[in-house]
Amino acid sequence: MIKAKAYFQLIKFRLALTVAFSSAVGYLLGVQELDWGRALLVMVGGLAVTGSANTINQIFERDLDKLMKRTAKRPLPTGVLSIPEAWGFAIVLGLLGLGLLTYFFNAQAAALSLLSLILYGFVYTPLKRISPICVAVGAIPGGMPPLIGYVAATNVLGLEALVLFGIQFMWQFPHFWAIAWVLDDDYKKAGFKMLPTPGGKDMRTAFQIMTYTLLLIPLSLLPFQFGISGKVYALVAVVCGVLFLMQTFYLMRTCTKKAAMSIMFGSFLYLPIVQIALVLDKL
Repeated sequence: MIKAKAYFQLIKFRLALTVAFSSAVGYLLGVQELDWGRALLVMVGGLAVTGSANTINQIFERDLDKLMKRTAKRPLPTGVLSIPEAWGFAIVLGLLGLGLLTYFFNAQAAALSLLSLILYGFVYTPLKRISPICVAVGAIPGGMPPLIGYVAATNVLGLEALVLFGIQFMWQFPHFWAIAWVLDDDYKKAGFKMLPTPGGKDMRTAFQIMTYTLLLIPLSLLPFQFGISGKVYALVAVVCGVLFLMQTFYLMRTCTKKAAMSIMFGSFLYLPIVQIALVLDKL
């Protein structure tokens, strides 16, 4: 029972579920007739591949996780699971997810999922201690789930898929940086360089968070512009975007952890609301 719980922790289930949900949204937007069963299959495939990437991330960061209060009790730092066990779990999950996507959908969706796994596990993870550019690199696999879902439905990597990717890619920046601001003290213990400026929690970082959030508003209207969605979605996207942007002004005024936490929780709400609006508008 203890080991089963430990394997579950390796997946980072809440994060993986968010990713899987985004892939299902992309799939539902790509099909002509809604098929909830196959959307669920996309979610399972995305959940498995993301769980594999998250496990690889924890394998490489096991010694660093010991230094941070937030991660010190994870299965690898505590020795509940061994490194070979974790690698075996990551490989099985990865093969399961890629196999599902290949068999039930298409090889292109599986290949994009593999690319996402490699970027997150083997490129983004080591970059976190080298340069703040890691956030931009991490935003690529972070933005790919709806694109992968759309390609799973259509087998076409076209404009619509790229629009869905662009929205989630741009959302990653205020999301990542707000988390990095809140957890800055813990991240410094591990040597992670997540915030975009040398000063860290300062006006320059707050301004960049505001800028990317502002850019998210016109980007979020592209689905309406290209006929992926209708006016209801556009209205929801604008309202959510403006509310999200207003939170960044509070951070610029105060540069406080409280303001950063507000943006962090706002980002958790923004993405699912906008994506649900996309699907409901199609319905």
